Amino acid sequence: MKRQLLTAIAAVTAVVSTVQADVYELRVYTTNEGKLDDLHARFRDHTIKIFKRHGMESVGYWVPQDEPNSKNTLIYVLRHKSRDAAKASWKAFISDPEWMAAFAASRTDGPLLSKAPKSVFMEATDYNPKFKNDKAGGVFELRTYTTNEGKLKGLDSRFRDHTMKLFEKHGIKNVAYWHPTDKPASENQLIYIIRHDSREAAGKSWKAFGSDPEWKKVARESQKDGRFLSKRPESVYMKSTDYSAIK
Repeated sequence: MKRQLLTAIAAVTAVVSTVQADVYELRVYTTNEGKLDDLHARFRDHTIKIFKRHGMESVGYWVPQDEPNSKNTLIYVLRHKSRDAAKASWKAFISDPEWMAAFAASRTDGPLLSKAPKSVFMEATDYNPKFKNDKAGGVFELRTYTTNEGKLKGLDSRFRDHTMKLFEKHGIKNVAYWHPTDKPASENQLIYIIRHDSREAAGKSWKAFGSDPEWKKVARESQKDGRFLSKRPESVYMKSTDYSAIK
């Protein structure tokens, strides 16, 4: 009886923990020509503090390094207490009088965005690092991996047990690792951010990583039953904005 009670308590605790787990949101904004600076000003002067007012935590803000996206794209990540909390926060945000005024004022010469924002809700992996934002500057890299069917767990194991420490060995700083929460991406995608000292350093680090004997062995042995990835990884090099919490 006691064992059954403990099992029931553990099950309830697990459910509560899952419900209360933080949810992250990756958002990508594409501006009309010449409007990126205006978008930065709106975030810097208004949006971020209104996000905070309504329970949305700004994790980081970045701009791609390479053209044409360097001139028209803002990438950022928010943290919410839950998916339901995110829904409530966005509803409160868009009806906030200060936001409505700032939004209207920023559009006097035309809309800032050329299309609707892209939004991906995510949850942290069990190997997500505790990133220390102790070094300003550098270059960030947003990477998205899409796996073949049934291979995501194997990819996670490889990152957890090998890849992350090999990254650090070759000067690549682990920042954050997530899985999308919605299907089908939740079943086959890993999204992560790493940091390099510079773009040149990134090239050297990736070259050293790719030729590392331990990596070659792990990559070969982990894929004996088939390749993990269904296509080449997507990579975006980014610089943090002046108003980003992560520099």
